[in-house]
Amino acid sequence: MGDHFGSMDGKRVLYTGAAGGLGLPTTLKLLEAGAQVVVLDNDAKKIAQLEAAADGAAGLKVVECDLSDLEGLRATLDGLIAKHGGFDVVINNAAIYPSKPFEDFTLEEMQLVHRINVEAALVCVMAALPSMKAKGWGRIINVSSITVAGAWDNLVPYVQSKAALIGLARGWAREFGVYGITVNAIAPGAFPTDAEAIHPDRVAYEKRIIDSQAVKRRGHPDDIANALMFLASDASGFITGQTINVDGGWIMK
Repeated sequence: MGDHFGSMDGKRVLYTGAAGGLGLPTTLKLLEAGAQVVVLDNDAKKIAQLEAAADGAAGLKVVECDLSDLEGLRATLDGLIAKHGGFDVVINNAAIYPSKPFEDFTLEEMQLVHRINVEAALVCVMAALPSMKAKGWGRIINVSSITVAGAWDNLVPYVQSKAALIGLARGWAREFGVYGITVNAIAPGAFPTDAEAIHPDRVAYEKRIIDSQAVKRRGHPDDIANALMFLASDASGFITGQTINVDGGWIMK
């Protein structure tokens, strides 16, 4: 599968939150293409599922990590880089998505969403940037969300954080392009993952999604994996600062 976008042999990938439903297929595709993938996640059950699916792949390293502890994250990354070398690709995917009306959130709850969804990405890129600059090659991909365009209710902290990732992708793209580093975002639409449990009527929700999309099927995790693989590869070298909606044509812009 990896051959479609070329070999990733020898590339080191840092992938946050990758043990979850949308991360697992991408991790497997990256490993199949020859990459070494360092997964940062804190969900023990999903980590076990990822490790079982990877079936002992030598290129996979899973680090159980609390991304809300930014100092701990920085220390973890410093240790990994000192021992194994820098990263060529960073995929900022980890996110939490508490759902309730805006006035029911405390400031501290909103700050926690921002810390995990945005500030952890800052720490990851700060850690990875020196080696990317030294090599003259790098790929940074922020996983945003089409909720930024659609502005779902009861998700204000999440929508705010996902909008911030698009802004970061553009700012980083402008600054890092001179070093041969591209930075893009993808905005997934609605995929059948655990996150949909926040919707009380799943059948009505699924009908509304398919009615809204140009492509009349639910998204599959491979749809995300293919977009990420493309943006992580040499094939995307002249694309930077962009947000690609992977949503079956739900939002068009």
